[in-house]
Amino acid sequence: MKTGKILGIILIIFGCISLSYAGISYTRREKVFQVGSLVATADTRNTIPLSPIAGAVALVVGLGLLVYREGN
Repeated sequence: MKTGKILGIILIIFGCISLSYAGISYTRREKVFQVGSLVATADTRNTIPLSPIAGAVALVVGLGLLVYREGN
């Protein structure tokens, strides 16, 4: 497989995920304090926003790469 095809497929997958979800959420556990064997933790939920415009551009560029590579 050529590099252009692989990049095109990766961009198409990223574009579909970006258009399907508003962002990627994950939970991070932080240690608040520790006294001896007693440990208090807090869960923090963070979100990485994904722009729908970037997803659409990635999808179009990925499709363009695949179509261009199929022609050559």
